[in-house]
Amino acid sequence: MLEAVSKSYRRGSREKVALCDVSLSVNAGEMVSIYGRRQSGRSTLLRVAAGIERPDSGLVRLEGRDLAERSSVGFAARIGYCQKALGSPEGETVLEQVALAVLVRGVSPSAARSRSRVVLERVDCTNLVDAQPADLNATERMRVAIARALACEPSLLVADEPTIGVDLLDRDSILLLLRSLADEGIAVLTSAGDSAGFLGADRALSISDGRLRGELQPQAAPVIPLRRPSSR
Repeated sequence: MLEAVSKSYRRGSREKVALCDVSLSVNAGEMVSIYGRRQSGRSTLLRVAAGIERPDSGLVRLEGRDLAERSSVGFAARIGYCQKALGSPEGETVLEQVALAVLVRGVSPSAARSRSRVVLERVDCTNLVDAQPADLNATERMRVAIARALACEPSLLVADEPTIGVDLLDRDSILLLLRSLADEGIAVLTSAGDSAGFLGADRALSISDGRLRGELQPQAAPVIPLRRPSSR
């Protein structure tokens, strides 16, 4: 997915290296979590992987296709980025907010609403269909953000710190929801500020000073018992 990616930002006369020669592959059906402290490069890594930012060098691929190519513009829509900020016009409902993600891709209003109801049910937010985004708590906003990303049927879902601000008792349920989406065949890439964010992950990597560490290729990765044991 990421091949020798580097990214820097200039702040006045100084240059801040956010990513340094980062390579990472995430398979369909796999959940990978990136651990790092603030300004470690973790958020930049996820934005680059989602196609939101372009790297200074290196390649970002989705299913073998370079996202920088013009022919991949529509293909990049198969990446779902969980944007927790749900700013919307007054009076707009959660259903309309989720449907908008599909409408901009040329889907009819009726089909967009139908698809939105399906994904809201998938993330256990059926009761929020007619709610105002401004009235949601942090847990509900995260679930709706996941629904909005799912509405476009992505092959890769990216969630930057999905449990930040979420009530302690609800954090596991968010991570287990992402785990269940990976089990359905979606590649899931998340970030975490502490080890609690590794729940459900197949691989947990670390990043500091823009350098990624850990088993970067799934076929070479050892089995890490991070999933919750079965209750059977």
